[in-house]
Amino acid sequence: MASIAIGSDHAGIFLKEELIRFLQEQKYAVIDVGTYDSSPADYPDIARRVGAALQEGRSPKGILICGSGVGASVAANKIRGVRAGLCHDTYSAHQGVEHDDMNVICLGSRVVGAELAKELVSAFLKAKFSDAERHVRRVNKVKKLEEEAWQESTRDRLER
Repeated sequence: MASIAIGSDHAGIFLKEELIRFLQEQKYAVIDVGTYDSSPADYPDIARRVGAALQEGRSPKGILICGSGVGASVAANKIRGVRAGLCHDTYSAHQGVEHDDMNVICLGSRVVGAELAKELVSAFLKAKFSDAERHVRRVNKVKKLEEEAWQESTRDRLER
């Protein structure tokens, strides 16, 4: 059974709960990293938890939900090894995986309804990364940007 990490801030909790039920019906092992009620929660904290599930190998892909999806996407892309994309259409949901090796889909609960969100998640989870040379080359360049930023950050911390 494939696993999927999912998390939301308070704005996305109801969509998250709907998607959890949907994923379980599709036989996914769901790793719910919170939030668990409608009390205010900060999306960077939830992004960190989804990212940790990927980094630790507990799940190969993740779903992040906030009000617009923008904040979740911005935060997730700061996490080493995460390639997150904000998706509101099925083309982007599958193409992001096929061409860009996206491993986290970000959704806006105030932008997409539950039925569209299910379609987006299905497209995301069914998609496979293309081994086409141009896609591999581009993803490797993205990984190099990430590594350079990581090294620069580490160097800055050591110099303080």
